[in-house]
Amino acid sequence: MIARLVRAVFGPIVGHRMTLPPTLLARYPELADARWRRGGLPVRVGGWCLGRATVAGITLGRTIWLAPRAPLSPELLLHELRHVHQFASDRTFPLRYIWWSLRHGYSQNPYEADARQFAASRVTGLPPTV
Repeated sequence: MIARLVRAVFGPIVGHRMTLPPTLLARYPELADARWRRGGLPVRVGGWCLGRATVAGITLGRTIWLAPRAPLSPELLLHELRHVHQFASDRTFPLRYIWWSLRHGYSQNPYEADARQFAASRVTGLPPTV
């Protein structure tokens, strides 16, 4: 009863835990390295920063939040997983990410370009281009 109440109160803020389909994890086992959530405030805040209602996904540390209706596409999931790697490789990543976004815009942010390239190379099986 109390757990249900806590989920009802905090669910809209922190989202809800989710597990990825076994078929996706079999094809991309590295996706198991992240924690996954649906909904919550982070996807809304990310959207507001870009002038939208929400974003498809946002990563903070090892946790990836997906928008409630975001598709479980390998490209999106691997893109966000790359941000998990970026967080893990550099403690200053969040500040650098914000700096590059402010300086060059979201789509020209080198971290975003790296995440897009990582996801594309993993999905196609081709090595990343430089």
